[in-house]
Amino acid sequence: MCNVLDISHSTYRKSINRKPSKREAFTHKLDCAIRMIHLDSKGIYGAPKIHELLTKQLEFAKVSLKLVQRRMSEMGIKSIVIKKFRPAGKSRKVEEKENIMNQDFSTTGPNQKFCTDITYIYTKQDGWTYLAEVIDLYSRKIIGYAYSKTMTAEMAVEALKRAVAHLKDTAGIIVQTDLGTQYTSDLFEKFLLSHKMIHSYSHKHYPYDNSPIESFHAILKKEEVRPDNIYLNYDIAKTKIFEFIEGWYNNKRIHSSINYKTPNEVYYEKLVA
Repeated sequence: MCNVLDISHSTYRKSINRKPSKREAFTHKLDCAIRMIHLDSKGIYGAPKIHELLTKQLEFAKVSLKLVQRRMSEMGIKSIVIKKFRPAGKSRKVEEKENIMNQDFSTTGPNQKFCTDITYIYTKQDGWTYLAEVIDLYSRKIIGYAYSKTMTAEMAVEALKRAVAHLKDTAGIIVQTDLGTQYTSDLFEKFLLSHKMIHSYSHKHYPYDNSPIESFHAILKKEEVRPDNIYLNYDIAKTKIFEFIEGWYNNKRIHSSINYKTPNEVYYEKLVA
């Protein structure tokens, strides 16, 4: 073997008995940790989030973001990518109403400001289905949602009803919606009035007034309701959406906008404090 490779016997023996250096051993551990975090996120997390979780581990506390990016590149690991949101125009004539929130999404605690909206989810057997969600702007937690085969005012009200079911006092909560018929309906307006909540309306054709919930829709479509992951029917979609919101988004998914914590962490730590 040594003659074929044209190397000395001593060099061959050293290569066989060679132990990895400290740097090589550390790099191997780091690569394993990166892969584990990436797999645990179902391939969703990119370098910034992986780096943030790594630095919470003592042995990787001083690892730089550039090193994580380099190791991910060498291993061929990257996050799922989705096209940026592009607002589309609407043909229906709508009347402008007061935009109280006016893109001021700042809060000092949970249950002060909500955004709500409806998104479409396609299934093979049941066609288009609809998901209405309510997001708390302080924690980015989805605190209420309703899923239906029809897009109705009742579904919009049900999502908000679930959002406030555990609250003793709802007076003064600002709820941002678009000007869709579900949110301008008498049913929705009466529910807000009965709970002393304040209705704020987005400007016509301007989704940025409701951007927190639009951001959630982008996350949902990027990480769960993807073109390569079409659900067979309504019941399967309902289960998967529940698992995504309650098992992943609220409970495990860290967000850069809330200091790399989960929505549940931020929501409940403020309530307990």
